[in-house]
Amino acid sequence: MMRLAERLQRLGTENAFEVLAEVNKLMAQGRHIVSFAIGEPDFNTPENIKEAAVAALRRNETHYGPSAGLPVLRQAIAAEVSRTRGIPVSPDEVVVVPGGKPVIFHGLLALADPGDEVLYPNPGFPIYESVIRFVGATPVPIPLREEREFSLDPDEVARLITPRTKLIILNSPHNPTGGVIPPGDLAAVAELARAHDLWVLSDEIYSRILFEGEFHSIASLPGMKERTVILDGFSKTYAMTGWRLGYGVMPAELATWVARLETNCESCTCTFTQLAGVEALTGEQSGPAAMVEEFRARRDLIVDGLNSIRGVKCLKPHGAFYVFPNVTEACRNLGLPNAKALQEKLLYEGNVAVLPRSAFGQRNRDESEEYVRLSYATSRENIIEGLKRIKAILEA
Repeated sequence: MMRLAERLQRLGTENAFEVLAEVNKLMAQGRHIVSFAIGEPDFNTPENIKEAAVAALRRNETHYGPSAGLPVLRQAIAAEVSRTRGIPVSPDEVVVVPGGKPVIFHGLLALADPGDEVLYPNPGFPIYESVIRFVGATPVPIPLREEREFSLDPDEVARLITPRTKLIILNSPHNPTGGVIPPGDLAAVAELARAHDLWVLSDEIYSRILFEGEFHSIASLPGMKERTVILDGFSKTYAMTGWRLGYGVMPAELATWVARLETNCESCTCTFTQLAGVEALTGEQSGPAAMVEEFRARRDLIVDGLNSIRGVKCLKPHGAFYVFPNVTEACRNLGLPNAKALQEKLLYEGNVAVLPRSAFGQRNRDESEEYVRLSYATSRENIIEGLKRIKAILEA
């Protein structure tokens, strides 16, 4: 047998990509699959951003850059975060990385020791739990419940904190549910972080995809900037998933260490991609605004459609581009044991790809309902056709 490091046994994965591989396999066999599985905008990157990258290539901006990121992009990010979060941010508090995930990976490597406990949202982005385990820390799930519109309960967070707690991970707007943490709950978590001297990793990658109200960052609350790592990037807002461009905003001392981790891992982020990021932040913003309005229309379409299907109940999410319908009754009607079985039935019999609740962490102790996630980052035509196919399977 191949002798591998023990730590690999603690490493999880992102099931969306496994389902995507199966979808591609079925489509290669001639099947037409309507996919709600992958969390990727179906829009193209705006032309001005692409042209900025092309111009940078023509100027031969293809060499190594600083591990923390090009100064011009760090300055643009600092200005953007200062404006959108209402806090003063300097370039030395910014680290540019290839995508959002390195902020999770480097952040946890820098902050969590073996034996530390890290609180994270559950259901949630599966990479949180994966990396917590990989660095040797202990993952402690924060249950997100339908009755709270999939926001956390600050009282429950307080009960989960122990002397070993080091860090709380937040994600708002939230993947997979589209839930948003209300300002009052955010303030309560901030009070807990200050009282227990905790770090917060605030995943704000969907901060610009918000349908009601204004975005609130925990870093903007009193005493929180100095204990918060903001994760953000370009993938969702600017339809730049394949460009792999993200950033973290954090205290300058921590940024120095995260940049050193970047030196050890990738050396630096692609230079001409970073220059495209400067254009994304400082150039024309009509593309992202139009994308959000289209997502709003799709949200309404898919929520209304799901709620018209027997056995399905779906809340209207406030942000991101996901719905997380309750399919407990649908599973019961079809004699299926869980949402995973429903996901497989929809894929292989209905030619529709969704993700089951199990793709976003293990059940919480008191959790008994069944859910699936659908990404509506696809056309209205696909949404209508996909709903038609789901309805045919669930109401057969």
